[in-house]
Amino acid sequence: MSDRKLLVIDTSVLLYDKSSIHSFPGNDVILPLIVLDELDRFKEKPGLLGESARYVNRFLDNLRSLGRLDQGVMIEDDTGQSITVMSSTPQLDSKDHLDPSRGDNMIIAAALELKKTHSKKTVKVITKDINLRVKCDALGLQAEDYYKDYVELEDGIFKGVKEISLNDDDIDLLYSDGSCEYTGKIDVHPNMYVVCKGTHQSKSALAIFKDDHLYTIPNSKGSETDVKPRNKEQKFALHALRSEEIPLVSLTGLAGSGKTFLALMAGIDALHSKKYERIVVTRSIQPVGRDLGYLPGDLNEKMAPWMSPLMDNFKHHFKDRVYFECMIDKGEIEIAPLAFIRGRTFNNSYLIVDEAQNATIHELKTIITRLGEGSKVVLMGDTDQIDTPYIDKRSNGLAIVIEKFKTSDLSAHVHLCRGERSAIATYASKVL
Repeated sequence: MSDRKLLVIDTSVLLYDKSSIHSFPGNDVILPLIVLDELDRFKEKPGLLGESARYVNRFLDNLRSLGRLDQGVMIEDDTGQSITVMSSTPQLDSKDHLDPSRGDNMIIAAALELKKTHSKKTVKVITKDINLRVKCDALGLQAEDYYKDYVELEDGIFKGVKEISLNDDDIDLLYSDGSCEYTGKIDVHPNMYVVCKGTHQSKSALAIFKDDHLYTIPNSKGSETDVKPRNKEQKFALHALRSEEIPLVSLTGLAGSGKTFLALMAGIDALHSKKYERIVVTRSIQPVGRDLGYLPGDLNEKMAPWMSPLMDNFKHHFKDRVYFECMIDKGEIEIAPLAFIRGRTFNNSYLIVDEAQNATIHELKTIITRLGEGSKVVLMGDTDQIDTPYIDKRSNGLAIVIEKFKTSDLSAHVHLCRGERSAIATYASKVL
């Protein structure tokens, strides 16, 4: 049997990652005709969906100069990958009870036809669509997710905090000098927060690790918002949010743990101390029932349902929503939908990305690469609450950024493990 596989690529993969068209070296990529029809419906969409659709269309058009797509074209690189567009539309067997008007079912029909005509080769459907993978399995077809962006979570998601043991003299040195050299055997990453435990039970300290040293976390000073941390994780988060040396901060945690509140209040403090010129808020829009375009009003009014968590936190702390609206009117707070952020540059800005677990890694890459001089980005989310189809706990953008940046001195991550909204909210998060 040939080692080359026939890989039927679903539209969801091409829209998720435009480079996926190049990502199957040594195999034969098959694109059913229905996939081109589906791409055509997305080519005028804003954001990454439209960009991906246009990229794949142009790439296929360029391949036409190398040969006929219906007969298969070998890509001119060292991957040994070929691409074929199935020009025929296979018929579904009536006994399978599949609706031929559905695009997913036509992709299944194409895969079944390939399996019949190439019995000695492996035929596999590659799709981000969970339901399509289940259908394939029911019909005896091999199917799998697109794994290029998956991260391994063997020990669970990186929490950004670790407990280490120090001798009592080092603990004393931390308090007297504010720092001490760390030469322990426990692996600690740059900008990782550390709970230091001494030999005696009463000896302990909170610190951050960088440049082979531990540095104590100073107590919060007076500020415009006068926010006080309620636990050590919140203390770590506030330190990272207020540090000008850490341009990327990621916060995860269960509902009510303070992610949005801390990020917003730290941003307001930084704005009033002139560290930044504006706060930019963005998030991935996951509509329930209605898309963004069908809501009435201007951009701010359209975004209002998704910005309610920020406004709720603002109103809770300042007892007034007018302050928030005044900051928007003055341009101190800007709301920027993720789909329209491509091509912009954010200088001297404090960028908050809410519900980042619902964004793909390609969307978060677009955001992070928009950062200009003197800017900071805060990614917040709960990787156990993902509303976007096609991504999960191992493939969402937030989890990937946390994993890829954990060894960088440009970032810090804190997992907030305690709920502070209310006793009932915390209990519900744990047991329901």
